[in-house]
Amino acid sequence: MRGRKTNKKQKHSERYLSVAKQIDKDCVLPPAEAIQKVKETATAKFDEAVDVAINLGVDPRKSDQMVRGVVNLPHGTGKKQKVLVFAKGEQADLAREAGADMVGAEDIVEQIQKGWKGWKNFDLIVAGQDMMPIISRVGGILKARMPNPKSGTVSPTPARVVEEIKQASRVEYRVDKNGIVHMPIGRASYSPEQLLENFAVALSALLKAKPSSSKGRYLQKITLSTTMGPGVRVDVNEAQKLGEQVKG
Repeated sequence: MRGRKTNKKQKHSERYLSVAKQIDKDCVLPPAEAIQKVKETATAKFDEAVDVAINLGVDPRKSDQMVRGVVNLPHGTGKKQKVLVFAKGEQADLAREAGADMVGAEDIVEQIQKGWKGWKNFDLIVAGQDMMPIISRVGGILKARMPNPKSGTVSPTPARVVEEIKQASRVEYRVDKNGIVHMPIGRASYSPEQLLENFAVALSALLKAKPSSSKGRYLQKITLSTTMGPGVRVDVNEAQKLGEQVKG
């Protein structure tokens, strides 16, 4: 029996197509204008996230060109996240006070070893530095979700990390296999000024994370978009100037 052919081409809604007509794909805009245009495309019935996609001049296959890190956005992202924390004693108490959704140590490790899948329901897993020998027992299970000092999820003060996450100010970024970094910079309900400041701080963090082995143009292409909206191109040179002006 011959199967039906399926159309794999993504179909966009009439709302999306209507909004997309307002965007000139060949036009690049200064950051402030791009943000205003993105806000105009946010016509969904919910408060859409505003994201930035930045193509970098790096080769992620080379370990010395892997770009990753953490940045705290001054106005947060507007997204609430569930946090699992590995900590003991006073650090555990402080983590709970900071708003951690679950806190434990050997007890959680034992649950995971016995097949507990609940850890997958947490957006982030944070650990105190003294917890790493214990967590290493389930490193093969947690894999990419394993707390990591480079991503800021291993800390001598895990409660502080939890506070940043719960304030929705902390954003972890990592270049993907195509050399692109994706980051949320707020919600469509944010003011243009709030989004612009978050955007500038995010860019500043990426510029500071530039690998010394990266040659040529580092910031190659920048696109802003909302959850349900089309992409808006940003002038790379203007964006870089904005990022370089951020102090600290």
